[in-house]
Parts: sequence; C-alpha cells; structure tokens
Amino acid sequence: MADGHRPPTVQGREFFTAITVADALAGFEPARRTPIESVAVPDARGRVPAAPVHSPAALPGFARSTVDGYAVRATDTFGASESLPGYLEVVGAVRMGAAPTVAVTTGGAVTMPTGGALPEGADAVMMVEHTQATMPGTIEVTRPVAAGENIVRADEDIAVDAVLVPAGRPLRPQDLGVLAAAGVTEVAVHIRPRVAVLSTGDEVVPPSTPHLEPGKVRDATASALAGLIDEAGGDADLRGIVPDDAGALDAALRSALADADVVVVSAGSSVGARDETAGVVAGLEPPGIFCHGLAVKPGKPTLLAECDGVPIIGLPGNPLSALVVFRLVGLPLVRRVGGWTVTPVEPTSSATLTRPVASAAGRRDVVQVRLGDDGTADPLTGASALLSLLTQADGYLVVPEAATGIDAGATVEVTHYQ
Repeated sequence: MADGHRPPTVQGREFFTAITVADALAGFEPARRTPIESVAVPDARGRVPAAPVHSPAALPGFARSTVDGYAVRATDTFGASESLPGYLEVVGAVRMGAAPTVAVTTGGAVTMPTGGALPEGADAVMMVEHTQATMPGTIEVTRPVAAGENIVRADEDIAVDAVLVPAGRPLRPQDLGVLAAAGVTEVAVHIRPRVAVLSTGDEVVPPSTPHLEPGKVRDATASALAGLIDEAGGDADLRGIVPDDAGALDAALRSALADADVVVVSAGSSVGARDETAGVVAGLEPPGIFCHGLAVKPGKPTLLAECDGVPIIGLPGNPLSALVVFRLVGLPLVRRVGGWTVTPVEPTSSATLTRPVASAAGRRDVVQVRLGDDGTADPLTGASALLSLLTQADGYLVVPEAATGIDAGATVEVTHYQ
C-alpha cells in the first residue's frame, strides 16, 4: 500500500511505528475473497451467501387461517354480541392440506382449522371460542370480526422476489428454514477461507512431545488459533513448526502463499535477533508490509502484510499476546476474506471493576477479567506468556486509546468468551 494511503501512526519504541487497532482495521483491506460454491441448504449453517437470495414465490402462497374457527364475511358479524348474537349457516368445511371446495356466501360460514386455506368469499375467520352451535348446521356468533382478522394474506410472510437472506451474513438455522419454505434447496456461498498457520522458533516442539527438554515449549498457540479460525468461519491448515532460519521461513511462506487465503505466522514478529518474519515478508511479492506494530497491549509486535493478494498476519510469540491480537484483527480479516460484510454482535455485560487498571494514552489495553456472581469484574494480571490467564478469564474489557486507566468501582463493559 502506498504511504499516502496509510493511516495516521502512533510512535512507539524506536523499533516500531505502531498504529491503532481501529486504523489497522480500516486501512488494511486486502481485496481477496474466497471463491463461490453451491451447497445444499441443510448443510449451509454458518456459510456466507455470495449474493442475496430472493424468493421465487410468495409465502405462504395462499390466504390461511391463524385460528380454529369459521371463515366468514366480516360484514355478516357486525353488531353481534353476547346479548344480541348473530346466526350463520355452516355451509361446509376446509380440510388441512387441501384446497377449499366450498365458498362463503352472505350469511354463511365454513369450518376452518388453523393453517387451512381461506375459501373464496371469506375475508375473516371467527374464533371458535366466540361461537356456539345452536342447532345442526347453524352457529351463534357472539362478537364481530374485522376484515382480515385471524388470517394471513398470501404474501404476508414473504412477497415474490423479496430477499430471503442477505449476502455477507452467515446463515443461521432460521435462515435455512425460510430458504426451505420458499423451495430453495441450494445456496451459493463463499468457500471457507483456508488459513495457513506457521509456528516458528527453535524452542517450539509439537504438542505430542511427551517430555520437554530445558528451553523447549510445546506449540500451544497453533491449536488455539485453529479454534479462533473456526469461529471466524475458516479452515485452519496447521503447517507445523519452522526453525529460526530466514531461508526456511521464506520457503514455508512461499509454499503457504501458493494455496492459502490467509497466512498466519505465530511468533517471529518481534524485534529480537531471531525474529525473521518482517525481513522475510519484505522480500516477498508486493504490496508488502502494511504495518509492523499495533498500539495495543498485549500484542504490540504485530505485523500485517499483503503479498500477491494474500494477507499475512505476523503474531507475537507469547501465546496470550498472539491470541488477544488475533481476536482483534485476525478474526475480522478472516471473515472479510470469507465474504462477511457484517460485524457479529458479541455477548457483553456491565460489571463493576474490583481493582484499578492502568494504561497509557494512545494505546488500547485488553484486560482479561473474571466475573463474580455479585456483578463484579476482577482483572487478571500476569505476563503475556501466561496462557492460563485466558482459561481463567470469563471475558475481557478494553481500555480505549484515549484513556489512561480505569478506576476501581467504575462500571465497565465486559465482552464474554463463548
């Protein structure tokens, strides 16, 4: 991306020029979108329609009763009351699942089941509770009904060519139901983004390693990232562990870029001598690095880049930092590549902060909290290498860039983990 299009920056340590999370989300906009495939509606939950799906016909398609009772002409019931009832002749009945074979004429009524098709000549349905059989073939009506009462019009649910489901919003179970009701059996959706995850570091070993040698750590971040990628509607492709070697990382990145929609490098984006990601990415295809550094804690040494149309996210090495920052910028990016055009509504609640939280102006702080039964939020503090903080947390609060902290006793909004 040309410098003239980069968002405003916030100066960090001399190693970084850190930009805000909001500026990163607004400015880093890779054009890549996954291809489209057709899937059967029952299998489409969570998939993202590539285009709006329109109804081929009106629903329910015929006027129908919403109650058990009698189809009538509303004018025949005007003035009816308990003290001065009206009388109507029952001229037939409607069966469920069948077209009416009788019409309603002046002074007549037709027996109706809930959901039955309204017969010709009727414009309302009288609830059975407001009638009484006085003699064979005659009912007594004890209250009036208005035209249109207790019926659904032929197009009242969905009109012809109405949008059944919009593009860009993942399909929910109720969406599948309305598609099926309209006779839609397949829907064109974006293919799930394939997200390649490269773990880096000479100290990192597979989770299956039975015994750790001194200085070694199991790769916990990749498994957690796979869960977040699934949450974003993507398919995680765990590519294994790459040693601290620029040539090895270059080869692994080029291989991943060849068949992935998004590439995530776990660790290697910091400023240490071993952290090769920025240098290697800079040597790949343009447009290259968008930013190296986010004004966020934890997660500052984050890299965002685009190489030959494929976005790359370089994450910090500490698991807590990596997962926090991937939730902030990785989830929106994977969703965008997968065709999402909406921002999901996350569950939140208000709570009272038990202890003060410090921050620095110009930096977004993401603080893990444990929620109490008494409506409190207790901040969980510790080093960004402590993955256990996330498992102990019920959610997190955000200290915005403009704030310098939050006092104990303040009411905060906590976003819940699901």
